[in-house]
Amino acid sequence: MISLACILPLLGSVAGCGASSAELPTDVADITSFVVPVQVDYEEPVQIPNTLVDQVGYEAASEKAVVFRGENLTDSFAIYDVESGDQVYTGQILKSVYNEELGEYDSIGYFNDLEDEGRYFIFSDELGQSYSFYIGEDVYGGLFDEACKKYYINRCGLALSENYAGDNAHSACHTTAAHLQEDPSVELDVTGGWHMDEQAGKDSALGCRIAEDLIMAYEMNESAFSDDSGIPESGNDIPDILDEVRYEVEWLLKMQDPRTGGVYGAAVTNAAEGADLFAAPVFVTPVSMDATISFASMLARFSYFYQQYDGEFATTCLKAADRAWSCFLNNQKITDNTASFKAAAQLYRATGSSSYHNVLTDFFARSDFKELFDTDENIFLGSVTYLSISQQVDVQTCGVLMKYLMKKSEAIAQAASRSTYLVTDAAAKDGFGKMLQDMRCLTITDHIIYNHEYTTIIENHAHYFMGMNPKAVNFVTDDTERSYKDASLGGIMNDPEEDALLIFMLSVLEK
Repeated sequence: MISLACILPLLGSVAGCGASSAELPTDVADITSFVVPVQVDYEEPVQIPNTLVDQVGYEAASEKAVVFRGENLTDSFAIYDVESGDQVYTGQILKSVYNEELGEYDSIGYFNDLEDEGRYFIFSDELGQSYSFYIGEDVYGGLFDEACKKYYINRCGLALSENYAGDNAHSACHTTAAHLQEDPSVELDVTGGWHMDEQAGKDSALGCRIAEDLIMAYEMNESAFSDDSGIPESGNDIPDILDEVRYEVEWLLKMQDPRTGGVYGAAVTNAAEGADLFAAPVFVTPVSMDATISFASMLARFSYFYQQYDGEFATTCLKAADRAWSCFLNNQKITDNTASFKAAAQLYRATGSSSYHNVLTDFFARSDFKELFDTDENIFLGSVTYLSISQQVDVQTCGVLMKYLMKKSEAIAQAASRSTYLVTDAAAKDGFGKMLQDMRCLTITDHIIYNHEYTTIIENHAHYFMGMNPKAVNFVTDDTERSYKDASLGGIMNDPEEDALLIFMLSVLEK
């Protein structure tokens, strides 16, 4: 929870996809149907709608938007019930705006008043129909559970039964001893942890970042996380997300050099082409200072939240975090790496030691701290932790950090309001990391000071990821009419780092 003392100082074409023409009323079917008697010998290109919706659906009581792509459109659209074919709603298409970044004209329509549970599609004269979508309660609940379950599916060193993993079941993998890359004669037990990629690699620093995001998501919205998500630990009176993080933590402890406290960078599967990936040998890369300071930060955070469930294991983690911190101090200058700020914040919250607070104070005094808060993830996340510390903190500094946080969130909100897709980066070319990080920021701010506008912006980003985007692709699941698989693209849940941020975002939408 955020300290009250920190808040007090503070006091907005055509597409024939979706339902078939047979499901449309007769007059609409006549408009969109035609007969081509000539057979052709080529593969017909896939036509995608220019009426863009969230293919998964919309919460009944939420704000519901649709994007129309095209110029000189009529001023209205209709919504039809897929099952009955009846028209159930008429809405207004707002004036088209030219999107220079995408090179297209876009319009928005809203259908907030349609709250009856059911499956629908949208139709307009010029653009035809959209893909279908669902309106109901807890639309994202199943997706949220699936996103959380991905980490269980990615567990290494453990046999996954059909009971828990379904089609992803397999026997235990990578159970033999690994070897140090620097000295192959040295054997290490690095079983466990999460596979991070298609090559079954396990990266220490990446695993720490993912685990921290999952723990922070739990901190911001504890009620969203259950103890019955369907993993072996379900029902043990510990939220399953913390059970999952513990599985990664147990592996990370194996990756710490017992002599120096440094943390090995990665466990790499060394599979020859065509070989069985799960049975391939594993080598461990050298100690990395990036992995070491990330380890110190994450294990300190984990120990703080896990103390109430298993005090002995939490203490083991905290001691390991402190040893990693000492190793880092012996090898790098603290102020040369902003990751040390985030780690110091976690260690100060967990221990109350003034030595960690002194590091934070040195960073706060930097002339470029405000710029770093806006641009550096370590500084941003460390600052959020500082706002939640129950140890003694500087109230004036907390007030400044709150102002920075609110200003950053307002900039995100304004960027979304200027977008024809209602998101911060509709033309995202390098993945969705930036947008997901923006939504993490709004989720954090929404946790501190509830803002309905921020919740709506988060929902609009969910709509974007699930179909209301320029590619008309559902990037989250593969069971709607046009998914990332149909477009030969990657899915968010298949990227462990993006999946953690998706969980963070969806947690605020869980009822």
